[in-house]
Amino acid sequence: MTSTASRGSPGILASLKPYLEPAPIGALLLGISSGFPYAMIGATLTTRLAQDGIDKRSVTAFSLAFLVYNLKFLWAPVVDRGRLPFLGRYGQRRSWLWLTALAVAASVVFLGVVSPQASLETVALAAVLVGVAGATFDIVIDAYRIEILQPRQLGVGSGMSQYGWRIGSVSAGAIALLVAASSGWALAYTLCAFLVLPAVFVGFWLGEPARHRDPIPVKGLGVALSSAVGPLTEFFRRSGAWLVLLFVLIHKIGDTLANLTVRLLLQDLHFSNEEIATYDVGFGFIAYLVGIFIGGMLYVRLGMKRSVLLSLVLMAVSNLSFAVLAHMGHNNDMLAFTIGFENIASGIGGVVVVAYLSALCNLSYTASQYALLSAAASVVGRLVTGTTAGGLIQSMGYVDFYLMTTVVALPGVALFGWMMHRGLVDRAIAEVDVRASA
Repeated sequence: MTSTASRGSPGILASLKPYLEPAPIGALLLGISSGFPYAMIGATLTTRLAQDGIDKRSVTAFSLAFLVYNLKFLWAPVVDRGRLPFLGRYGQRRSWLWLTALAVAASVVFLGVVSPQASLETVALAAVLVGVAGATFDIVIDAYRIEILQPRQLGVGSGMSQYGWRIGSVSAGAIALLVAASSGWALAYTLCAFLVLPAVFVGFWLGEPARHRDPIPVKGLGVALSSAVGPLTEFFRRSGAWLVLLFVLIHKIGDTLANLTVRLLLQDLHFSNEEIATYDVGFGFIAYLVGIFIGGMLYVRLGMKRSVLLSLVLMAVSNLSFAVLAHMGHNNDMLAFTIGFENIASGIGGVVVVAYLSALCNLSYTASQYALLSAAASVVGRLVTGTTAGGLIQSMGYVDFYLMTTVVALPGVALFGWMMHRGLVDRAIAEVDVRASA
């Protein structure tokens, strides 16, 4: 018995070792800081507005604040090329990391102190400021993460980043709900602002990324144009790049629609703050961790392409569970199943799709290209949510709405399957060493 156990131990330790390396741990901490601003203008703000009696159309319109995340590729070249005074001496990535962390903390505190009942317009402005600061923070964090990870660490690092993102978003959501119930939203948001600190610490701990490649300098009037256009032209010169971008645009429409409206569903089904915190936040967090673990295993066993395709199918099908919950009404068992299924599917997708998007980035333009890809990933779903989702729910009802979100997810699945068949997935990847590691 002892001999068998001793033979098994090295295998277990070897499987855990990649997760304990500095770069993946850094990706985890960066993810924590990246996840919480999203929660502040997502589910948390939706709950806050709904509890203050704001109508559904106005509540869903606030999801337009997320569109700032989808426009971040416009100023990502500044993050790639712009040198900051004073802080710039500490490196391109670290200087921007620390500056944007400060901006996120300040904007989150501002969002917490403004009152929806006093001025909904001021709340909208504050939400947009959080979106701008959070999106810029993400530009830096994503570039830093990709550049500190070696190609062999891509799958593990993407998983750790997703673990961190969910820890950050769940922690912020739980803190906000629980503290607001007893001490108000202002204190709740202020406490959440401290979640920028893990990323700040990583900048001190790991230093400036060694794998960062400065783009080839361009002299004269071409500097500004090259900074903005160079990353895009490099990407679109690749075989099948336009189809890749189309896939990125459409693959998360259904998932985004479902996730950005779920708190409205839970409010209308009369789930309490405690039930939402228990199931949507707490149980959902555990299920998401399980999904990330499964995603890492699938990435290793199936490879990047097949694991991405499987994750797309699961994310599409998971929307059906929301329709069933809407039909059944207030039912904690069905809520647990729905949240569990959706979060496991999202966890799997978070690992393998993020790894795929990271592999598409040229290391000379990491911030700009990942900003473009990640922004495109949910822009259509967020635009539809902010402009028409509230009206669609009111006219169609929740059941038909979530059935619709399942249907609109299917074209993305079909397109990626076709891209696999034609070999376009491999040909569009930027770095040969990244492709080999997948």
